[in-house]
Amino acid sequence: MRIYLSSTLADLAAGLQAGAFAAAGDTAFAVTPALRADYEVADEEELEYLAMLDAARGSLRLIGRQEGDDRKTLRVVLAADVDGAVPREDLDRAAVTLAYPVAWKQVASVHVDGADATEAVAAAAAVIDAADIGDDDAEFVLGSAEDFELAWYAPGEISYLLGELGVTTES
Repeated sequence: MRIYLSSTLADLAAGLQAGAFAAAGDTAFAVTPALRADYEVADEEELEYLAMLDAARGSLRLIGRQEGDDRKTLRVVLAADVDGAVPREDLDRAAVTLAYPVAWKQVASVHVDGADATEAVAAAAAVIDAADIGDDDAEFVLGSAEDFELAWYAPGEISYLLGELGVTTES
């Protein structure tokens, strides 16, 4: 099953160094029966894109919890092929439980915002909780960040990308 893991640049660097990534709160995103039911006419590619967008919102939540002045405010989503992910009916339509780390060799691609999204992503990370509870102004700010498409990277490109962004992969 293809899953999408919400992440941050710091967590991406740490996972790359460790060779594995843990899903935040044991939660990832995937094409689930609930997502299919919401979009009956969508094809598999469209459904996977929707699951990835849910993971990108999860990345905003993780960014909002980071501390420090040098935090990097770009959304990060890892796509991986795994077994054993179980739909979570208590969360969003695409949420699944993934109770074990994902090995780097299972990562199919990594999706990261371009540098031009930094301000919009920082603003969205600051209001994501308010948007979740129906604040229209916060939802507008969130939509501004979601207007930016995530760029696609092959796993072999990630150490170079992190270097270009000034994110260290050493412990």
